[in-house]
Amino acid sequence: MINYNMPLYRPPSEASNIIIQVTYGCSFNACTFCSMYRTKKYTRRELSEVFLDIDKMALSNPSANRVFLADGDALELPTNHLIEILEYLKKSFKKLRRVSSYASPINLHVKTLEELSLLKEHGLTLIYYGIETGDKKLLKHVVKGSTPAKMIEGLNKASDAGLKISATVILGLAGKNGWQSHIDETAKLVNQTQINYLSTLQLGLHGEEKENFPKKFHGTFVLQDDMGMLKEQMSLIEQINNAKPIIFRSNHASNALALSGNLPRDKNRLIEELNEACENESLLKPSWLRGF
Repeated sequence: MINYNMPLYRPPSEASNIIIQVTYGCSFNACTFCSMYRTKKYTRRELSEVFLDIDKMALSNPSANRVFLADGDALELPTNHLIEILEYLKKSFKKLRRVSSYASPINLHVKTLEELSLLKEHGLTLIYYGIETGDKKLLKHVVKGSTPAKMIEGLNKASDAGLKISATVILGLAGKNGWQSHIDETAKLVNQTQINYLSTLQLGLHGEEKENFPKKFHGTFVLQDDMGMLKEQMSLIEQINNAKPIIFRSNHASNALALSGNLPRDKNRLIEELNEACENESLLKPSWLRGF
């Protein structure tokens, strides 16, 4: 086994897959809602170190077919550097079918279509992308480092390169006072992209973020409650009318209610499930069972 540089994070769907740290931390690391990599200095790992970890995992898990590249900012690496890693993975795992990583708006803005296409050609299959919100003003409040227009451009560039995209939206990000604009603008953004998967998670603030996040709103932020979160989710689902089918999930550990379906096909069923939960709070996961 390898010794991970902790803390280590991965998407829920990568729980049983091989995780290889090609970077430590996040090069941006400024989003006010995120404390994941606050304790880490962003570092690009040497190829020799990464290859050694791959060798160890291939020895103990020779039949593995899925690999996730951590930490939070693998796509910040130079394209040629990533290609060498992808090629080494293919050589090491003979049954490899999927390689995935997180991708930030800045990553997709900087990488050209040609670079993303090359990464797809050499084995990168899926990227996880935090939309968080499509509200331009809210994006500034949470210091996401992008705009709705740039996110749409970057996401469609990645899709044109042949990459599958799993995007996330944060319910409750605008609090009780700004939620409608948050959801309306987010739905507009999603409807202008070609993403494959969409997930929602609920805002959870910890440590310094719990104190500092509300300050960005200059006294107007009021934390959203569970019923408010469900209404946000319902409004989002109602407004998504993407021409391309989207697999929808709310299976993140932070969610009060787990949902699963395809949009727009299952829109009515998902809304019915949300209405039931609004009328019967016993259907919600207890807060002590939620986490990040």
